[in-house]
Amino acid sequence: MRKSGRPTMIDVAAAAGVSLKTVSRVINTEPNVDAAMAARVHAAIESLGYHRNALAASLRSGTNDTIAFVAADLANTFYLGVAAALSGVAVQRGMHVVMASSEEDAATERRLALDLCQRRVGGLILVPAASDHSYLAREVAHGTPVVFLDRPGSRIPADAVLIDNRGGARAAVAELLAAGHERIAILLDAPEIYTMRERLEGAREAFAAAGRPHDRALVIEGVHTPQDARAAMARLLDSPQPPTAVFCGNNRATVGALEEIMTRDADVAVSGFDDFELSWMLPRRIRIASYDVAELGIRAATTLLDRIATGATAEPTTQLVPTTLVDRGGRVSVDASRLP
Repeated sequence: MRKSGRPTMIDVAAAAGVSLKTVSRVINTEPNVDAAMAARVHAAIESLGYHRNALAASLRSGTNDTIAFVAADLANTFYLGVAAALSGVAVQRGMHVVMASSEEDAATERRLALDLCQRRVGGLILVPAASDHSYLAREVAHGTPVVFLDRPGSRIPADAVLIDNRGGARAAVAELLAAGHERIAILLDAPEIYTMRERLEGAREAFAAAGRPHDRALVIEGVHTPQDARAAMARLLDSPQPPTAVFCGNNRATVGALEEIMTRDADVAVSGFDDFELSWMLPRRIRIASYDVAELGIRAATTLLDRIATGATAEPTTQLVPTTLVDRGGRVSVDASRLP
C-alpha cells in the first residue's frame, strides 16, 4: 500500500512494474525507450497524479534555468520587495528563482552560497554579510556569475547594484543644515554594515560642505531596532543640549525616533533613509531619502541573466540606484483614494 502524500518516481516505478531508471528515462524523454514500457509509465503517472519536480531536476542537472537570491534578512520588507522584482524578471525570461536568508551571518552566507553553487544554479544574487568573498572565486572561474546587491562584495570579479547611500544621506543632512539646524543627531545601525558607513560619510560630507563642525556625541551607533532608536532618542532629548533635528540611517531607526518625538510632542525635525509602509499617514511632516526598491531587483536580475544568456566575460560594473528626498506625513486628512 502506497504511503499517503505526494507520489514519487519510486511509486510510479512500482505501479508500472519497471525500474526507477526507466521511469527517469521516460520523464526526461530520452530516446530508445521501449514503447510498451513508456506507455505503462505514462499510465502510472496519470493514475497516481505524479508531477515532476522541475526545479529540483534543474538544480541537479545544472541546466542553468535556475538562479539563486541570498538575502541578508528575508523578514525585512526591503528584501521582500527586491525578491518580488527580481522574480518577476526571472519569470519573464523563463527562469526559476530559489531564495535563502543569511540572517546577516557570514558563515551562513558562505554555506548557503557554496551549497547553491554546488547544485549548479545558473547564477547568484547575493547581499553580502561576509567581508571576504574569495570563497566564491573557484565558482566564478568555472562560469557561475555573481551579482552583489545593496552592498559590494570583495576579492572576486562581480557586478554590483547599490543604492546611492552617500548621496542620499548627504542631501538629507544638507537640507537640515540649510534650514538652520546645527545640532543634528544621527542614528545608525552597526558601523560594520556598508550602507551605514556610507550614510554616515554622506552626512559628514554635508557638514564639511557647509563649513560646520559636527558633535561626535550626537552620532549614535548600534541602533538595530525601533526600540533601540526610541531609547537613543529619549537619551538625546533628555540631554542638556538636545538636538533640534535627527537623521535616521534606516526606516527602523526613523520609526523608533518618531515614537519618542511624537510622544513628547518634541520640536525636532526628522529626516530618514528608506521609505516605509504608511509613512504618508503620519500626523507630522518628515523627509525621506527614498529610492525605487523594485529597480534594485530588476537591475540585479537583468545583469545576472544577461551574463548567463551571453556568457559575457566583460569587466564587472557597479550600478547606483539614485535616491530622492520626498515628503511624508503632515496630512490634515486621510486621502480615501489611497486606502485599500
